[in-house]
Amino acid sequence: MAVTDAQNPLVGETTCGTLLQKLQEIWDEVGESDEERDKMLLQIEQECLDVYKRKVEQAAKSRAQLLQALSDAQLELSTLVSALGDKSFGGIPEKALGTIKEQLAAIAPALEQLLKQKEERVKEISDVQSQIQKICGEIAGNASEQTSAPVDESDLSLKKLDEYQVKLQELQKEKSDRLHEVLEFVSTVHDLCAVLGMDFFSTVTEVHPSLDDSMGVQSKSISNDTLMRLAKTVSALKEDKKQRLHKLQDLATQLIDLWNLMDTPEEERRLFDHVTCNISASVDEVTVPGALALDLIEQAEVEVERLDQLKSSRMKEIAFKRQVELEEIFARAHIEIEPEAAREKIMGLIDSGNVEPAELLADMDNQIAKAKEEAHSRKDILDRVEKWMSACEEESWLEDYNRDENRYNASRGAHLNLKRAEKARILVNKIPGMVDALVAKTRAWEEDRGMSFSYDGVPLLAMLDEYAMLRQEREEEKKRLRVRFRIIFSFNHITSSTDLDLDWRVN
Repeated sequence: MAVTDAQNPLVGETTCGTLLQKLQEIWDEVGESDEERDKMLLQIEQECLDVYKRKVEQAAKSRAQLLQALSDAQLELSTLVSALGDKSFGGIPEKALGTIKEQLAAIAPALEQLLKQKEERVKEISDVQSQIQKICGEIAGNASEQTSAPVDESDLSLKKLDEYQVKLQELQKEKSDRLHEVLEFVSTVHDLCAVLGMDFFSTVTEVHPSLDDSMGVQSKSISNDTLMRLAKTVSALKEDKKQRLHKLQDLATQLIDLWNLMDTPEEERRLFDHVTCNISASVDEVTVPGALALDLIEQAEVEVERLDQLKSSRMKEIAFKRQVELEEIFARAHIEIEPEAAREKIMGLIDSGNVEPAELLADMDNQIAKAKEEAHSRKDILDRVEKWMSACEEESWLEDYNRDENRYNASRGAHLNLKRAEKARILVNKIPGMVDALVAKTRAWEEDRGMSFSYDGVPLLAMLDEYAMLRQEREEEKKRLRVRFRIIFSFNHITSSTDLDLDWRVN
């Protein structure tokens, strides 16, 4: 092995030659044999070879690492370009020129730029994915259990980002629609609870705690389960509203029937206007808060029960009141009835309990209606009877007036009687026509009804016939009196004439 024997004149440091020389001097001093010296030199030479070999291996390994790094960088660069979908990226060197380190240095800026772009794109996609997962969790009802999904870094293109954004927009619209639907359900629940007198807070929070009004709109649950439970709640409340309205309307009908049955004053009825005002309303028309509250229905039930108990004790009073009304109608129509027998019959029916009070009063109302109808049919004839009777009274007065010898005296009120007499003579002259018209009307009524027209129990035609006979008798009597008067007057006149003639002859 060739060994440099001289020191490096430039550096002045220990070299392999100086060390070998120093070793020779030591061996000489020690008296080492040539064989030992050759052996040790061979060993030194071997160790030097090993050092060089290691260095070469290290250099080769470093080169390999650099090549691998270059290859990895090139692969990562192409992978990033492919993942980002940017085929027109201009920062990549067109040809591999220069040393490995120069090539690495040339790729580094482009790689750094693409890595930064990748980081930004991953963050954008991650944000969109997080929002998508959040909305999906809200729809599924397990938002608190959602975990961040890893971003697929093999496709970070703008197209993929746009797809996620489109999906996010669709989910955001669905969330908005669901939120609107939830708010409509909550509003409906609020209105129904108000009408039914129920606690809205406990009702709606039983569906989901987030539905409370104190919670923000965006915090409300929009899950399928919440929507389903809200729909069931609304359906149950509507059914409850329908049943309560039906029950309240039944109670209102019973109240009105009992009021009418017992002639309850209007002041008492007005106390339950809030019950009867919805008697014919549809379910959708009832919107007043508390209109179908349970305490209101209970109040109506208590009142119906009270009136029902009161009904039995007041039934005789009410029935007799109807009977009095019926008797008054018959009296005004001059129809003769037996009131005592009717009252005894009513008492017997009520005491026996064989007839419902409502049926009894309905029957009496029917009798009253028929009585009014019959009275109406008799009104024209009764008006004519009244005029006829009034004329008869004037006729009687006129006869008394004509028999009064002092009627022409200048006494007080004589002129008034004279005027009345003049009017009475005119009215009396109309009596025959009034009677004939009344007879015709009465006969037409009897033919139409198939029954006799009675006036206070007496057939009217019989009354008219009797009056006609009496009037005829009076007329005949008047004629006889007039004839008698004429005979007397003639006799008196002849007698007076004879007496005058005798006196004349004597003289």
